[in-house]
Amino acid sequence: MPDALMQRWISTFLDAQAAERDAARNTRLAYGRDLLDFAGWLAHRGRDFLTADRQAVEDYLISCEAEGLSKATRARRLSAIRQLYRFAHEENWRTDNPALRLKGPGLDKRLPQVLTHEEVDRLLEAARDKGRSLDDQIRNRALLELLYATGLRVSELVEMPVAAVRGNPQMILVRGKGGKERLAPLNAAAREAIKAWLTARDAKLKGKDGRKPAAPDSPWLFPSSGRTGHLTPRRFAQLLDEAALGAGIDPARVSPHVLRHAFATHLLEGGADLRVVQTLLGHADIATTQIYTHVATDRLAQVVQQNHPLARDD
Repeated sequence: MPDALMQRWISTFLDAQAAERDAARNTRLAYGRDLLDFAGWLAHRGRDFLTADRQAVEDYLISCEAEGLSKATRARRLSAIRQLYRFAHEENWRTDNPALRLKGPGLDKRLPQVLTHEEVDRLLEAARDKGRSLDDQIRNRALLELLYATGLRVSELVEMPVAAVRGNPQMILVRGKGGKERLAPLNAAAREAIKAWLTARDAKLKGKDGRKPAAPDSPWLFPSSGRTGHLTPRRFAQLLDEAALGAGIDPARVSPHVLRHAFATHLLEGGADLRVVQTLLGHADIATTQIYTHVATDRLAQVVQQNHPLARDD
């Protein structure tokens, strides 16, 4: 069990991440879990954050590998430890950062799963019929149309404020990771689906006479009676599984992030510029976006054939 000092280090570090860097809640929760695990490992060996040296951090990472943790998990844990010690150095809690020069595990570059245009069409069509009520079906259609039209992260989708789509806008303002804002265009299908959902959603909040509100309006586009007040990523993933079954697609191939991949892939296949896709996805580094170019090999070969001077027929 981590001692009080290590718990105080973690708590202060996470508070600073929220206040100074506007770190997302899920990011802070992940950091907290990783650092508590490291603190527990140190405490079991009679060490703490103040006395741990580079060898201790290396031994901890080796133990993580021995537990069978993935490269991604180990890389994230090292990142959390590095940032904690960077913060500790800035606060003069320590004079060094024992994790500074440690090399993390190389991450496997896995290509994203991609749905075809036809599969996405089937998925969107299946969403029309999935839901316990007509209102649920209208909502589910709006969820999928909005996600595929914009490539939003699932957290951005379920936390979308209703004010962002009032007035049938052609573009919506999205608040992404780190509080960064970007504009996302809406296609006609998404706007139509959102309009239908707003009508159904607003009707739910009115009394039987159609005038008196039965409950105060929710600030969320997709409200829920749960603790957060809006649909959760987990519940949306369940709805997506149901739509996949209805579309005759293996649910294992479908997730909110797979639809984000489909958005990016289909744009590139259609000839969109990589920088444009980077902006739409909210990627800070274009290298993150480049993974999608693998799906456009046929088109890239065609572009080279048509435009490279040595590829032209005389």
